[in-house]
Amino acid sequence: MPLKKIVKAPNVILRKSSKPVKNIDESVKNLIQDMLDTMYNASGIGLAAVQVGILSRIVVIDTSKDDNKKNPIVFINPKIINKSKKTVTNEEGCLSIPGYYGEVERHDTCEIEYEDISGFKKTIDADGILSRCIQHEIDHCNGVLFIDHLSKLKRDIIEKKLKKNIK
Repeated sequence: MPLKKIVKAPNVILRKSSKPVKNIDESVKNLIQDMLDTMYNASGIGLAAVQVGILSRIVVIDTSKDDNKKNPIVFINPKIINKSKKTVTNEEGCLSIPGYYGEVERHDTCEIEYEDISGFKKTIDADGILSRCIQHEIDHCNGVLFIDHLSKLKRDIIEKKLKKNIK
C-alpha cells in the first residue's frame, strides 16, 4: 500500500476535530493499511488519520518493540470512557512535530470504547505506554497536540520554531 505524507505542525488541519466513521468500507480499510505502513515506515508507535490529512476518527497503534512480531491495534471512533485519577508524567514526541519532545502528564490508565476494523464494538483497558499512546492519539482526533499539555513558555518556544521552519 502507498505510504501517506505525514502532516507537520503548524498545519491547521491538525487543529481540527475529526468526524466519526459511519461506514467501515474498503476505502476505510485501505486507509488503515496505509496508516499502518506509514507509521511503521516513520518508526512511530501511533498515528491518527488527521496526521495523514484525513479528518476521520481512526487511530492505529503498535507499541510492540520487535519488528518481527508486530501487534497493531486499530481504533475506529475511539473514546475514553473511564480514566484513573492517578497520573504519570513522561516524555512524548510526535510524528507531526518531529525533533521536539516534552514531559506530558497523562492518566495512568484508561478504558477505551471503539470499533475494530470489522465494525465490532469493543472496550480495552489500557495501561503503560498503550494508555499514554491512545490518549495522545485521541487528542489528535480532537485537534489537540502534545505541546498543548506543556507550559505556555515551552509551547510558545516550540510553536515559534515550527513557524520559523516553514518560512
